[in-house]
Amino acid sequence: MLYALMAAALLASPQSAPPAQTPPVAQDPVRLEDVIVDTRRLEDTTEDYVDAVAAPARRRGLARWKDGMCVGVVNLEAETAQYLADRVSDVARSLGLRAHEPECHPSVLIVATSDGPAFTERFVAMRPRLFRVGAAGMDRGSAELREFIREERPVRWWHVSLPVDSETGNPVVRPPGFVAGSGTGGGGRDATSAQEYAPNTAIFAASRLTTQYVDHLKRVFIIVDVDRMNGASLQQLGDYVAMVAMAQVDPDADTGRFDTILNLFDDPSTAPTGLTGWDRAYLEGLYDLGSETHRINQRAQVQAVAAAIANAYRGSEAAPEDLDQP
Repeated sequence: MLYALMAAALLASPQSAPPAQTPPVAQDPVRLEDVIVDTRRLEDTTEDYVDAVAAPARRRGLARWKDGMCVGVVNLEAETAQYLADRVSDVARSLGLRAHEPECHPSVLIVATSDGPAFTERFVAMRPRLFRVGAAGMDRGSAELREFIREERPVRWWHVSLPVDSETGNPVVRPPGFVAGSGTGGGGRDATSAQEYAPNTAIFAASRLTTQYVDHLKRVFIIVDVDRMNGASLQQLGDYVAMVAMAQVDPDADTGRFDTILNLFDDPSTAPTGLTGWDRAYLEGLYDLGSETHRINQRAQVQAVAAAIANAYRGSEAAPEDLDQP
């Protein structure tokens, strides 16, 4: 189970639950509901929000969970851990995914600690290849990993995704140990040539605008520094964690102008109590892209998510293809 939940999170002692509070909903940032009636503003503001939030792996498109995911929580009291696991799973199910089934192997690991940077450094050192896999396009790179380790944040996260052939489901990059045709890494099959070691992809329809490659989330590590909660409620924390578990969110995103749970730690007392219209619309747009995940240009994918959000909330017949392409 993900290396025994990473050796029970390095044998760290259990942490107490964050203090339960119910702060009022913020009024100053722009709410999605406030811009729906203005088509042009909706399109512009929606694209600004997606631009700020999205953080795919280098040179790759926006990744999503394909069919389902499983949540593991360690170093928290049982009731608190169950709440977080259930909340993330509920959000996943609302997007059409399977989640948190009994005896599943965690692909989302939430760990509580009282010293985020020190714990994260030990955590990464324990199994570095779980974070930097060694294949192109599966994470955000070494510089971002160093920032993930040393940054001072209440919550930090690290996504690992895999580019795959949408026709076959096979990887289109070579993870360590992968042998083409084995289905997994190695599998006991002897490769007799370099060609067998490399992924083989048959191109069914060449295009300059689209690709048959898509990106699937494989695992997410989320580390919660309980001493930095600053009064955030468990409800707020659950929705914040759910947001970053379901999508590749930029930890440095400037979202202050939007009404989003991502502003939680700017001031928990005035932050939203949970996922907002922007947050839900973003996740729904991301998981409802369909063929738009095949856009070869990352910018075009951002526009497609923005268009999906705008279309859903304005009742328009416009398609993502109608947007100007770079």
